[in-house]
Amino acid sequence: MADPLLVQFGIAVTAIALIGALASRIRLSVIPAYIVVGILVGPNEPTSIGGISLQLVQTGEFIDLLAELGIVFLLFFLGLEFSLQQLVSNRDRLVKVGLVDLGINFSLGLGLGVVFGFSWLEAFFLAGIVYISSSAVITKSLIDQGWIANAESEPILGTLVFEDIFIAVYLALLSAVALGEGSPTDAALSIGVSVAFLVVLVAVAWYGSEYIERLFETESNELFLLRVTGITVLIAGTALALGVSEAVAAFFVGTMFSQTDHVHRIEQVLSPVRDLFAAIFFFSIGLATDITLLADVLLLLGVAVVVTTVGKFVSGTVSGRFYGLDRTRSFRVGFGMVPRGEFSLVLSTLAISVGTGALGDLIPAFTVGYVLIMSILGTLLIQHADRVTDALETALA
Repeated sequence: MADPLLVQFGIAVTAIALIGALASRIRLSVIPAYIVVGILVGPNEPTSIGGISLQLVQTGEFIDLLAELGIVFLLFFLGLEFSLQQLVSNRDRLVKVGLVDLGINFSLGLGLGVVFGFSWLEAFFLAGIVYISSSAVITKSLIDQGWIANAESEPILGTLVFEDIFIAVYLALLSAVALGEGSPTDAALSIGVSVAFLVVLVAVAWYGSEYIERLFETESNELFLLRVTGITVLIAGTALALGVSEAVAAFFVGTMFSQTDHVHRIEQVLSPVRDLFAAIFFFSIGLATDITLLADVLLLLGVAVVVTTVGKFVSGTVSGRFYGLDRTRSFRVGFGMVPRGEFSLVLSTLAISVGTGALGDLIPAFTVGYVLIMSILGTLLIQHADRVTDALETALA
């Protein structure tokens, strides 16, 4: 008898492959296609068509692990394209664009919470959910659209790094307050451990390129694949265990290798691994989406989508100007920051664990719908950025 998990995995990959082929044929980004097919074959509504069950793939630890690997490898490849010297030399601008992004978008989230009558803790959750962009969705889109080598990718990546570091501090504080887990001293200790871990990663990336070069030198592609995969996943997993974002840890592992001569070989050998796990990550968003829960949050959802899309566009455009980009490229930076994803879902899970008031049902339902809409909308804005920016330039002219 076939293992149900193995059958489910086969169905998932086949569904992803079929919808991906269809999306490519009609010139649509594969990201929203993967999310939609996850909704269709997942455990939530719609559950059947014409009496034929659509509940073919269940959520669970197996899919969650593969999705986590998707985030890790997407951010690893992002770090691979990002020079650490460039990051350090632009640290002043990185802090500026990060603070602009935080000031505009976190404040909008707090404002939405106040307008819709949430408590201060609920508003603080909502602010984080609408503030943090999706490193995974944006990275995938940058690679697919060929933006990764463009000038606008620099402020986008710089803002993502700032957001990922901020979210590590934010999650530590929010967990301590919302769950009552530990004193302020415990929260400070958790933040200190997170910062120390990231400092070690940066130090290794900065000073250890020669040793990394020798350590991963081998003629066998199989051994090379195993070594790079093993160390990347191990460091990301250790980071997660210490309360640090596995995404930002994987990013800095990528920067370690970016200083070596292994970059081309990594891209050649590991790209298929990245693409497989990334596809499952986006598919998993669809699996977790229960569209029947959206009816109670439609007004909040509609207002949040409009307000926060404008907020990210404005902050991204300002960030592009900080990096000396012209108006058109700055607009593209704004569109590039719109997608939301994995971190918003993490905050939703934390809200469910608190389980009181709006945190028990309203905010988690909102988050699922918000991530679905913003990941699709943001992907489409990046895909059609040239047309949209041309229309904006014409309107302004």
